[in-house]
Amino acid sequence: MTDGTKATASGERRRRRRPRLLDGRRPISVLPTAFTLANLLCGFMAVFMASRPMGTEIFFASWTPLTAAAAFVFLGLVCDGLDGRVARLTHTTSDLGAQLDSMADMVCFGLAPAFIMVQVIGVQGPFFFEHGDTLFDRLGLVVACIYVACAALRLARFNLEVEGDDVRHHLFFHGLPSPGAAGAVASMTLLHQQIWARDAEAFGAGVSVYVLMAATLLCAVAMVSRFQYVHLMNRYLRDQAPFPSLVAGTIVLLLLLVWPQPVLAVAFVAYACSAPVAWVWPGRRSSKLEA
Repeated sequence: MTDGTKATASGERRRRRRPRLLDGRRPISVLPTAFTLANLLCGFMAVFMASRPMGTEIFFASWTPLTAAAAFVFLGLVCDGLDGRVARLTHTTSDLGAQLDSMADMVCFGLAPAFIMVQVIGVQGPFFFEHGDTLFDRLGLVVACIYVACAALRLARFNLEVEGDDVRHHLFFHGLPSPGAAGAVASMTLLHQQIWARDAEAFGAGVSVYVLMAATLLCAVAMVSRFQYVHLMNRYLRDQAPFPSLVAGTIVLLLLLVWPQPVLAVAFVAYACSAPVAWVWPGRRSSKLEA
């Protein structure tokens, strides 16, 4: 075979191989993709459970459908934390995985928490229906829409900021991460269902719905802010951790076994408030400026 014939044959082989890279048939990493899809399906299940009537019986006698919906959001948090690490450990990171992860996060940490919130506070039929068109219902729906929009903006901005960078080097987020915002809403839902789901007339029940609505709005604003939030996984759970952090983490895990709902709510709300508090705290601000 002559050189010209070889070049022609090799060009034909390249042309035959190229469509395999362009028509979507590139091999997909199974394990990371499975975790990402599990995150997506957890978001769908959270919406599905939140849409069930409050009197629906489920396997766990003490759980309401909204409790199960919040639990699916937390299960999605676990899957979201595993997919990226599995991909890096197996050296199978890809652009497809990054795009799929963003869509899964939008469902589980954007749509699901907003829908859970309107179900908890009891939004009826604002704007479009005669029944339930009150100021409270309108505010609840508007807050939910703001949360969904801010989650989408947060995820889109994150994709642009991390493009071409190694995630392992990231110690901070600009703006509250969408999993942190979803965790705050879901944990407060768990606490609400534990205390007030069975007795809507109990002390504090009326105030709790306004607190949840306000917290959802603040989390939405925090997601699109420029506050610096610590990347807990990369800062404290990667390689070696400082001894005080290890002690604090052990105490939190032990408290979770005793009071899971209050501890989760306090932990996620504290994380959501950590960056604004650090920004206004004079000592922390001056130390950052000196650094």
